Amino acid sequence: MRASMRRGLSTAVAALLVGGLAVACGGDDSGGDGKIELTVDVFGEPGYEELYKQYEASHPNVTIKQRKVSSLDDFKPRIQQWMATGSGAGDVVMLEEGILPLYMQQANKFVNLFDHGGKELEQNFVSWKWQAGVSPDGEQLVGLGTDVGALAMCYRTDLFEKAGLPTERDEVSELWPTWDDYLKVGQDFQSKVDGSKWLDGPTAVWRVTVLQEAGAGPGHSYFDKQNNLVFGTNPAVKSSFDTALKFEQNKLTADMSIFTPPWQTALKRDTFATVPCPSWMLGGIKEFSGEYGEGKWDVAKVPGGSGYWGGSWLAVPKQTDHAAEAAELAKFLTSPEGQIGAFKAANVFPSSPQAAKDPAVADAKDPYFNDAPVGQIFGEMVAQAKPVYLGPKNEDVRQAVENVLISVGQGKVPAGEAWNKAVEEAEKSAR
Repeated sequence: MRASMRRGLSTAVAALLVGGLAVACGGDDSGGDGKIELTVDVFGEPGYEELYKQYEASHPNVTIKQRKVSSLDDFKPRIQQWMATGSGAGDVVMLEEGILPLYMQQANKFVNLFDHGGKELEQNFVSWKWQAGVSPDGEQLVGLGTDVGALAMCYRTDLFEKAGLPTERDEVSELWPTWDDYLKVGQDFQSKVDGSKWLDGPTAVWRVTVLQEAGAGPGHSYFDKQNNLVFGTNPAVKSSFDTALKFEQNKLTADMSIFTPPWQTALKRDTFATVPCPSWMLGGIKEFSGEYGEGKWDVAKVPGGSGYWGGSWLAVPKQTDHAAEAAELAKFLTSPEGQIGAFKAANVFPSSPQAAKDPAVADAKDPYFNDAPVGQIFGEMVAQAKPVYLGPKNEDVRQAVENVLISVGQGKVPAGEAWNKAVEEAEKSAR
């Protein structure tokens, strides 16, 4: 993190850190020297490294250890084991929107953050983000919101130029007001560029369009708000599946899933030209594309014009030996100042209205992505986001259906049988 960021955060963070110092030092479960280590379990790139240093500087009795895996698919079985066995979890754990509903049904396994000053923090979050972290009976604050996965489209300017397409982001955005337009541009691209696919795989398009369609329609996707599986009867889901399937039928994808090893390797090559990218994915592109991709990637608007994908909450498992200290750390990381710091480090767009309006976020440009005005682009998407209800087995269904879509591209499932196969797999995974 740049020195200017540290200066910008220091004043705003100081009061919060000092205020939490007494609580963070007050645990009676630490070692004889009063020093404790807090473990934070995360996936992806949350942008917390410099924030940890800030916290440790003002809390000399605390050291922070981060355990990170690249993807939610890697993280999910680990946290499932930790919560099922009652041991192994960090003092603070990240709960992504797709797995949060499952653990809201297990709220008794988490510390009630209302007991640690959480009641005063509601104004720090957009209303739907705050409410999603509260148990259905309203009695427990399970998690504090981190980012909102505002949507955009990341694209390779060098590959666009090779195809004779415009490269300036406003002109690129005008190419694809709809997903059908995006598909047509992809067909044109692949007719002119050998060795590169239009997009990484069907999974990103599937996830994005499901949330767009569900947000504009019934407000739920695979499950209704009573947790009944409605995958096969929800028009929003069928429309999204048909959209994703078109890209497989036209062989416009590299049949990859995000953050898998092949996807990571592909970012250092010319394997694909576009990827629907929520704000948090920019950190992954930087990490895995490195110097090879710097200045080649840019950010335009996403087809469909709105929506979000992803975003997380921080929770404190009851199995921690340092509940009070862990709660203070979670409050710090999700504070407006903490969210500003995370955005500066990893482009994870804040769920805090105060942070989103701060010039450090609203006016932000990213030099890696050709100085794209990421604060403006993602901020507009957050303002239009409509929350979508996700059931406890949302991630199981999502994974099963994505496997069907990828199998179509691999020639293992005929396109004409794909929808029925997806319904069948969804029903199996929801049991």
